[in-house]
Amino acid sequence: MSVAMRNAALGLLAWFTLGTSVTAHADSSCNGACTARGELLDHHVTLTLTAQELSTLLASSAGGRHLARIAGEPACGIEIVNFRYRTIGGAGEPTHASGALMIPSGRAAACSGALPLMLYAHGTTAYRNYNLADLTQTDPGNGDGAGEGISVAAMYAAHGYLVVASNYAGYAGSDLPYHPYLNADQQSADMIDSLRAARLALADLKPDRSARENGKLFVTGYSQGGFVALATHRALQAAGINVTASAPGSGPYALAAIADALIEGAVNLGSTLFATLIVTGYQRAYENIYRRPGDFYDAAYASGIETLLPNAQPLNQLIAAGKLPSTQLFSSLPPAPQFASITPPAVPPLTPPVLTPLFAAGFGKANLVRNAYRLTLLEDAAANPDGAFPNATAAMEPATAPRHPLRQAFKRNDLRNWLPRAPVLLCGGQSDPTVFFFNARIEQAYWQNAKVPAGLTSVLDVDSAVAGPGDPYAPIKQGFASAKAEVASQAVAGGATDGGAAAVLRAYHGRLVASFCMLAARAFFARF
Repeated sequence: MSVAMRNAALGLLAWFTLGTSVTAHADSSCNGACTARGELLDHHVTLTLTAQELSTLLASSAGGRHLARIAGEPACGIEIVNFRYRTIGGAGEPTHASGALMIPSGRAAACSGALPLMLYAHGTTAYRNYNLADLTQTDPGNGDGAGEGISVAAMYAAHGYLVVASNYAGYAGSDLPYHPYLNADQQSADMIDSLRAARLALADLKPDRSARENGKLFVTGYSQGGFVALATHRALQAAGINVTASAPGSGPYALAAIADALIEGAVNLGSTLFATLIVTGYQRAYENIYRRPGDFYDAAYASGIETLLPNAQPLNQLIAAGKLPSTQLFSSLPPAPQFASITPPAVPPLTPPVLTPLFAAGFGKANLVRNAYRLTLLEDAAANPDGAFPNATAAMEPATAPRHPLRQAFKRNDLRNWLPRAPVLLCGGQSDPTVFFFNARIEQAYWQNAKVPAGLTSVLDVDSAVAGPGDPYAPIKQGFASAKAEVASQAVAGGATDGGAAAVLRAYHGRLVASFCMLAARAFFARF
């Protein structure tokens, strides 16, 4: 059967299964292309591995060996499918994107027949050609350890999950010239469109139903993908689609609160990349973040920055070429005398003391953001404070009526505006220098204040002590402690004089917490 005929035959089923209200949740300006959303454009198998071959692949690199120790021996072989599908951009414009479908294989009962399906959302990358269907790929200039594609395959597909992972609009062959970064409506729509298309690809590849869904739908992702996973859970629930459980990892869920923390000087690791992606995406979607790039960006970076990211060049090369500063988000000169104490902050609220020295690196003379723009954000935050940062209210909600367009955009995409009806585990690490752990606690406090049933939502700090003999995550916490100690020990052996603290900080978000939150998600999903 041709792709066109298959889309015609199965498309209606996909739409009725997922609910047409998902389209309404996205921007309504998709100019007639909404009827094509989720259409499968093409697909092909890129790699087939037995469980033993996957083990051999993992053993071929240091990052793979580290991953294998955490994920465990593969129980299943895997078939990797690269597929393309129609979706929308941040302003509702029609576009297409690609994704990876990972299908378990093998004789074990857990590897064939009716299997749980997992939607996986990936983390931030500056690399335009980033493709989760390529298991050999890492993020050039911005990677540490095993690539995310092989991590997802080893952690989930090799243990019996059908995995659907979008590469997102703007990446891996997409014709969208930007990426709608942390745009909750667009990114959740993109994920759901990838699910529609992947179901069509699966039906075509496995007409004998040797691999098929068993009715369980899990959602997970890490970092940016943690945010996307939670937004996708929200969108699926709004559309009336049953989510079995979700387990986002280290995502900026309380986005407006974490943005205010950054504005007030808690400059996170990677901030110049994140700020450029998010401002570009919001400007494309809402058209009111600035009148011209030089209003937001310092003159040294304003030219060409609207088309800089994502890029086919690695991030470190862009930084070396002077396209972005490596760490200096803000000027070291206070934007006004009253803000001298937070330029940089001596003791930032809600963040662990170990991160305070990091924040100073976010300030300097080669700053990305104009001081005048930061001043307008600070003034609005003072006049219209967030309900959780820096001072907590009972409701823990975003600011009621922010007046600044960028703070309005942060509120619009903040995930403190819904109540889950399926179990959620928010995983992270207390000393994360990239996505501050306090925002997971803020999201949980918001839910608890809104009277979500006790036990339905929970927060896991993989960097915390074991909570007694009944702690279900004791092995994960112990494994994390050992892995962190190993990173520090290797740094000391290599000549580090700080006890390995800097090496741990560099590895914390992208390598250490990421792996153990994946493992925690798998353990959490195994309960259902």
